[in-house]
Amino acid sequence: MKNIVGVRFRRLGKIYFFDPQYLITKKGDYVIVDTTDGEDIAEVAIPNRKIDEEKIVEPLKKVIRIANSRDMNHFEECKNKEKEAFEYCNKKIKELDMKMNLTDVEYKFNNTKLLFFFTADGRIDFRDLVKDLAATYKTRIELRQIGVRDEIKRIGGCGVCGRELCCCSFLNSFETVSIKMAKEQNLSLNLSKISGNCGRLMCCLKYESDVYEEKLSRLPHIGAIVKTEDGTGEIDNVETLAERVRVKITSGDNFTYKKYSIKDITVIKDAVAEQIEAENNEELEELERLEELDKGDLRKESEEDGI
Repeated sequence: MKNIVGVRFRRLGKIYFFDPQYLITKKGDYVIVDTTDGEDIAEVAIPNRKIDEEKIVEPLKKVIRIANSRDMNHFEECKNKEKEAFEYCNKKIKELDMKMNLTDVEYKFNNTKLLFFFTADGRIDFRDLVKDLAATYKTRIELRQIGVRDEIKRIGGCGVCGRELCCCSFLNSFETVSIKMAKEQNLSLNLSKISGNCGRLMCCLKYESDVYEEKLSRLPHIGAIVKTEDGTGEIDNVETLAERVRVKITSGDNFTYKKYSIKDITVIKDAVAEQIEAENNEELEELERLEELDKGDLRKESEEDGI
């Protein structure tokens, strides 16, 4: 087991593990840490804790000290400089008529670098802007183009649920979200209802995706013919999480609807499942064919190399 402390350099940024050495920290403390760019200040997100060494990427950088009043004063100075740099850079962007939107500025604690984050529709030639900023602030200037998700994460806001956006409260990184996830959860495919403040699909679509995917793999589909205690019928609705189905049972010219638990029915024919299985078999055959071609290519290469 290894003693570690987890810190964040920016609010809601990724958590990095450091070696606290002999220091005892509390959540919310500010500490000075050793990084590849020199000393930097960070906030403790995970106080002293022992974790399995296999989960750590060695070697760990060290926590130098707990931030003192002098460090905190310098940290506040950096924050004030960030605000000034933001206003100045925005002014220059307008003067140069550049099609970019400045979202944030970060001043390194050791004054070695000044970073400007921006969004743009395409590539931007910002060489003139960098020259002006470097001449003004006498330090290394770096401009980073970010996506709309990162922009909203830095700006903040509330979602349609009424709570603070996930990316602004607890998400450390973004995961891929697809329209398939919305379909599996039987949500409206109206983009205005399943898109977040960033205009992309909402991150929360991912949260229950694995559960829906696992359950749907076991449940019959709409249109499947099933046998129930009341007779044979056709499924016309599936309640995924409750694992219940509604069955339409026809008797002569009359028909009735009744709900059944999945364990109380027997599937006679499921055309959708058969189609999915056929598609999977075709995909498997194609993969096997490609695998054989790869083996053939390897044999040819071996023969040519005399192996």
